[in-house]
Amino acid sequence: MNWYLDVLKKYAVFSGRARRKEFWMFQLFNVIAVIILSILDAVLGIQILSAVYALAVFLPSLGVSVRRLHDTGRSGWWILIALIPLVGGIILLVFNCLEGEQQQNAYGPNPKLAPAY
Repeated sequence: MNWYLDVLKKYAVFSGRARRKEFWMFQLFNVIAVIILSILDAVLGIQILSAVYALAVFLPSLGVSVRRLHDTGRSGWWILIALIPLVGGIILLVFNCLEGEQQQNAYGPNPKLAPAY
């Protein structure tokens, strides 16, 4: 749960780096929240809960995706490759699965080596 909250605390931070674990745990909690809210929407007969949630987490999702690309040594502009149907999504998925650079890169120090708090 802390991984999810840490991303929300960095609401619109597009600088720095994000570990694979931070990115994927945030995505996991997003999927769980969307499933729960979709069920609630269906039971209540409305579509507002999932729409509000999607708007609320849009910037944090974008921010953690850009920071994840930074961790692999790529510019955040690579996120636009997802606009290419099918192929772009697969390429972005591969980039998100790759291990981050071990040394400091142009976007900051390795987040794995950062002290735990």
